[in-house]
Amino acid sequence: MILGLDTFGDVPVDDTGAPVSHAAAIRQVVDEAVLADELGVDAIALGEHHRPEYSISTPETVLAGIATRTSHIKLASGVTVLSSDDPVRVFQRFATVDALSNGRAEVILGRGSFTESFPLFGYDLADYDVLFEEKLDLFVKLLDEKPVTWSGTTRAALEDADVFPKTEGRLTTWVGVGGSPQSVVRTARHGLPLMLAIIGGQPERFAPYIDLYRRAAEQLGTVAHPVGMHSPGFVADTDAEAKELFYPAYKVIRDRIGALRGWPPLRRAEFDAEAEHGSLYIGSPETVARKIAGAAGKLDVGRFDLIYTAGPQNASARMRAVELFGAKVIPMVRDMISEA
Repeated sequence: MILGLDTFGDVPVDDTGAPVSHAAAIRQVVDEAVLADELGVDAIALGEHHRPEYSISTPETVLAGIATRTSHIKLASGVTVLSSDDPVRVFQRFATVDALSNGRAEVILGRGSFTESFPLFGYDLADYDVLFEEKLDLFVKLLDEKPVTWSGTTRAALEDADVFPKTEGRLTTWVGVGGSPQSVVRTARHGLPLMLAIIGGQPERFAPYIDLYRRAAEQLGTVAHPVGMHSPGFVADTDAEAKELFYPAYKVIRDRIGALRGWPPLRRAEFDAEAEHGSLYIGSPETVARKIAGAAGKLDVGRFDLIYTAGPQNASARMRAVELFGAKVIPMVRDMISEA
């Protein structure tokens, strides 16, 4: 069971309650990753965003910095918005991170639930589906690290093109999916591992997607890899402290995004219900560990990443959450799974 952390580089606040700079927020993530590595956390995934609330627009750049200060932790994006990027350049950048980290780089590719990158880089949202379909097809070909011939409608064709640098082993590549059956089948068709973004509701409702992935892989003659999932949460010394530290900042970012998507403002009762029964993993180390172990067992997944940042949280509290996750939650989860 791989147990990791996930962040979009949310801009935190300092101990006076003032937001830090984007530069300081990026350095905060690096420090959190270094601590996670020291404590034996298996992986850290950095998401790509192009909004003021988040500091990370190029995950692989931050991962390269983390690579030089860590030894064991896997370094992933979560996700790289492939639709608005170039597959060749994405491969080259992650191959570079893989070199710097001695083979620890992973890329999680996605279509992007946020769309700011499309107009920013000159892409038409009307091409949302075809952009990802074609670019994923090319990226999968690049993974073989042999000369590639490819043509499509979304970028220039390639004729026997060789791409450098080469890795010392195949670049680990996942596809992040938020709940589209078509995306699940596409992932299976390419023989890639599936990472499910489960950010609300009971995690068991995603069981049919995992079953679909495995059935599709069998019918298509590809490999069904162990499935991963990531969900938001927070760890503190007690359940009450975790909720009080997490809720105010979570409500800020949830309501800001919700206003753009037509969601009503978050109510505390809704938050408490989601923490109790849904896909918010919030509480003391034992509470969070029990919930992770329970969800992992019900869904039969091989990886769980905790999205440990949400909105303008206190930077010190975030570091404490990373410490508790690595030092206490992970050993508890492993014990619970082994005893199940």
